[in-house]
Amino acid sequence: MDIKSYNKNLFNFLHTAASPFHAVANTAQILTQNGFTQLLETEPWKLEKASKYFVIRNHSALIAFYTGNLTPWETGIKLCGAHTDSPSLKLKPTPELLYNTMTRLGVEVYGGALLNTWFDRGLNLAGRLILRCRGKENNTHLTGGLINLNAPVAVIPSLPIHLDREANSKKSINAQTDLPPLFLTGAFSHPGAFNEALQKAGKKIAASGDKIEEIMGFDLFFSDIQPPFFTGLNQEIISAPRLDNLLSCHAAVQSLKFARGATPCVAILADHEEVGSKTPSGAEGTFVTDTLTRMIPDTEYRLRAFAKSFMVSLDNAHALHPAHDQRYDTAHACFLNRGPVLKTNAAMRYASDAVSCALFRQLCHGAGVPMQTFVMKSDMPCGSTIGPAISSATGIRTVDVGAPTMAMHAIRELTGNTDPHALFKVLKHWFTMDEEPLLSLT
Repeated sequence: MDIKSYNKNLFNFLHTAASPFHAVANTAQILTQNGFTQLLETEPWKLEKASKYFVIRNHSALIAFYTGNLTPWETGIKLCGAHTDSPSLKLKPTPELLYNTMTRLGVEVYGGALLNTWFDRGLNLAGRLILRCRGKENNTHLTGGLINLNAPVAVIPSLPIHLDREANSKKSINAQTDLPPLFLTGAFSHPGAFNEALQKAGKKIAASGDKIEEIMGFDLFFSDIQPPFFTGLNQEIISAPRLDNLLSCHAAVQSLKFARGATPCVAILADHEEVGSKTPSGAEGTFVTDTLTRMIPDTEYRLRAFAKSFMVSLDNAHALHPAHDQRYDTAHACFLNRGPVLKTNAAMRYASDAVSCALFRQLCHGAGVPMQTFVMKSDMPCGSTIGPAISSATGIRTVDVGAPTMAMHAIRELTGNTDPHALFKVLKHWFTMDEEPLLSLT
């Protein structure tokens, strides 16, 4: 797949994956169309050689894998991992805030969002909705599904500078009072209007002939409605929402489609990384270990497989901001359109070490892809990824890498127009290579 086709595919994925639930649903569709079979955690698994499967937990996390020869204790396992969630504004359970003739919707900040970027933009609303319905035979039951209003249904208006003369020098944002988006005005604004809007959206979820009696619950997130686009004089920059970390999810899935050979290959798309990963569908939950255990039920064989395995943890890396180079260790700065970024940290906030770094460098060399190295300034704290969580739980050697990104955790982020494809190219090379040079260092 060339860069132009790849970016077109990526743009569609980013725009339609308006929530972690939609990211997983879209991924499941892609996998199914490419010969993967869905497994259920509630059912027995019978895995076949050289076959492709995926399993979903909580509708927001997914693990896909190729079985190879089903002897991973001999070959090891090739793994990559990313996360489906992004910093955003999550709707509160009772969100309606009425004031005069206006309705705003109460939100909580999900993850470390760069809040000033959320103002004065058209905001979409998407996520999971649970309904109580009455069926044709007068029985009541719960049903759930995904909704995506796919429209600019709300906005967070800024206070005019005439009323806040220090807005450009001393602006602070109060999440409780400043962030609730404006949803309705005038005659449209009345108690219960939001619930009516949800019931209307829920009609697409309810079965034909069912009557919606009550909204029983929801996990709904606001997002930027504007699609991804190219910018820069030569269109060399990508501007898009949720690049962190759907860019990595997309690369993982697109590369896994090409997996072949004797070695099992796995792509992990975990949820809740932006809020700590300590959930059943997060990297510090049991989803990864549960799935690997079902792939390799025997403890002795499983531990032998882990000792021969290697994982590439995928999460975006901080590209140098030209106006703030003092915030970077300039000896380890990275830039857009110069290839994937290898990330290291002495406190092991990234899982990379000398061996895993060497293995990834070798993969980039084999794929013909340039690479960069990032280290946080020593006088600043370092973020983390799903890499250390999975590596510490399994003992699998891991490296942390990602696409160079500017404006990380803003409502829209930037990467180079060649960077997503470069990451895909390395992963595809790894999943399709016949030799196993990684085993020599494991």
